[in-house]
Amino acid sequence: MYINITAQKLGTNYSQSSTDFVDYLEKENEGLEKEEMEHFFNQYGDEISAKEVVKEIDGNTAKLKKKEPKFYSITVSPSKYELRKLENSSKDLKRYTRELMKDYAASFNREINGRPVNVDDIKYFAKIEHQRTFKGTDFQVRENQPFATKILELKQEVRKIQQGKSTGNIDRLKLKIAKLEREAPHQQNGKRIVQGMKKSGDQSHIHIIVSRKDASNSFSLSPGSKHKASEVEMHGKKVKRGFDRDQFFERAEKTFDNTFGYKRNYAETYKAKKDFVKNPKLYFAALMKLPANEKALAFKMIGKSGVPLMPNIPTSKVQLALKVIKQLRKGVEVAVKSSSIGI
Repeated sequence: MYINITAQKLGTNYSQSSTDFVDYLEKENEGLEKEEMEHFFNQYGDEISAKEVVKEIDGNTAKLKKKEPKFYSITVSPSKYELRKLENSSKDLKRYTRELMKDYAASFNREINGRPVNVDDIKYFAKIEHQRTFKGTDFQVRENQPFATKILELKQEVRKIQQGKSTGNIDRLKLKIAKLEREAPHQQNGKRIVQGMKKSGDQSHIHIIVSRKDASNSFSLSPGSKHKASEVEMHGKKVKRGFDRDQFFERAEKTFDNTFGYKRNYAETYKAKKDFVKNPKLYFAALMKLPANEKALAFKMIGKSGVPLMPNIPTSKVQLALKVIKQLRKGVEVAVKSSSIGI
């Protein structure tokens, strides 16, 4: 489970309208029949129009300054293992979203009119998507890049020959290109993975657009607060403030597990990823104590996430820590960053 929370920006400034972002989320509906489309929804309503989403989000910004975000985007990406537990991706993820937003509200250390924040205070709209494309930052694209660069050079050479600007054997160059295409380390359906290529398999995920202001347009609720749950004295009164990110991410996992009866492997928990960065020895000790079948699945999950592993993993905890730790750290730090607020 990867959850990313971002304040939507337009260049270096915060977007003053949600229009562009909402239009972006509508892209997957292009060319589909009405019954095949995925519509926006919130805690209590379905089939909400994009126009209504923009109106509600843009009209809920009282007293916010130009340099303050008007809304946040939450992206929730279940793993392929988690998605296998769903009977109907659209319906199940919609149900999960509504439970998740209760966790989101409960993670604010704030009070509204003397009571804790609850989901009715959150103005949000969500949408399920089923497609993803490879980005330039994906490890498959990065590791294929040397091959992509060489292929581009050869194609440019072919064009020069065709244009009469150079001489050479085009057929031989094309054979070299075909060979490089096959040798690229990451392939999908027999083709070299490139940026922009659609990912195969179930890629269902959730996009949520949530207003910075509460539903009454009176209180600011920022998940990007630099303050974790704490209290501060203002004007002689103690005031609660902050958003507990760790609590939100951990509750999000538990809510998914409880909702769908999912048995989460240690390696895919948010806590494990954090533990690795902070205390690698503890992480590896816990990993090696797993039952044989769970341990095997843990290493499979780590490898599939793009984290490089040694071909032959030593059984000794000390050897494991010494030989794998440096390779794993970078990958796990990326995973933790993917599950945190990026402002």
